[in-house]
Amino acid sequence: MNKSPKVILLSQVPLPFAKIGSWTTLYKSYLESEHKIDYIVCPEPEKLFDGIKYSFVVSNFWHKVQRKFFKKKNLEYFEALDKIIFPSGKYIIQIIDNYGMVKPLKNYLLSKGIDKQCYIQFFYHGYPPYNYQDSQQNFYQIIDEIILLTNDSYVEYKKQINTLPNYFSILPNGIDTEKFKKVSNLEKTKLKDKLGFGDKKVFIWCSQDRPKKGLHLILDAWKRVYASHKEIVLLVIGCNPRKEMDGVMFLGKIFNDELPKYYQASDCYLFPTLCHEGFGLSLVEALHCGNYCIASALGGIPEVLQYGKLGKLIENPHFVEMWENAIVEFIENPLKFDFLLEDLYTTDKWNLGMNEIIEKAKSRLA
Repeated sequence: MNKSPKVILLSQVPLPFAKIGSWTTLYKSYLESEHKIDYIVCPEPEKLFDGIKYSFVVSNFWHKVQRKFFKKKNLEYFEALDKIIFPSGKYIIQIIDNYGMVKPLKNYLLSKGIDKQCYIQFFYHGYPPYNYQDSQQNFYQIIDEIILLTNDSYVEYKKQINTLPNYFSILPNGIDTEKFKKVSNLEKTKLKDKLGFGDKKVFIWCSQDRPKKGLHLILDAWKRVYASHKEIVLLVIGCNPRKEMDGVMFLGKIFNDELPKYYQASDCYLFPTLCHEGFGLSLVEALHCGNYCIASALGGIPEVLQYGKLGKLIENPHFVEMWENAIVEFIENPLKFDFLLEDLYTTDKWNLGMNEIIEKAKSRLA
């Protein structure tokens, strides 16, 4: 009788991951529930997941020499794989956003004579297709399946890439709705008072402090709006220290566990990204906390907001006046949006989706 294929997760970072990260947070939730991962290949973490078998990646001087002078990459990963892969076995190997791992992995499997017994799943958390010279031969013809965050991303792949893998799956990101959830109006009022916002309408921006995240647009728009609307306050989270501005509170970096109370105390979430985001996890966190959301219509964001049913989409996000108008609209005459389903974009659904994707891959490999 054929044994069921084993599932191996290749990770560039230690798992559990000590810092904040969207996909590492999702895998933490998954690996602490009813998961289907058999092995993790990664650098040794500070602590281990219970019930998970590991093969640790150990990098040394010899590996550095091989990378620098002989262009041999990821040898330490293949040494770790050697400890858990056997000629008679079948394996599903998961790679997350690491394009550089794919071709060396294929060469390794060929050298072992087990490439036909392995199924490579590539999880992509961006939006636009990965495309460079020879990428179709060196990447898309090697992997067996790509897992994307949105269907719109898949549409872009079909438009731009001639030769695609045999299988695609869509697995939207999920959040912990036990933490990120809407509170009652009374609780919201108490939170506002506790955090010093009083009865003001609270706007929030939360992201990494990079130009492509669009904070400069919001701050420019805010100056114009605040001149005639003093009953508002803008919370900026994740930003480096900035010069003080009227009506703006720069809160710096806040631990993930502390974020829900700020979302719950806020009325409107601003997501002015200027790049084609894969999904926008913070947007979903704000949605589940009851925020009115205003977001750039770029990348996967329109699909996440169901093309305007769940929030206001800015079709021309590079223009400051678009944000100014949308902010004023919310203050004076906010739009009405569809009711948000409680199980939309949750970690529970993500966990179930991951298990379904793995089971389908096992049946194909069998």
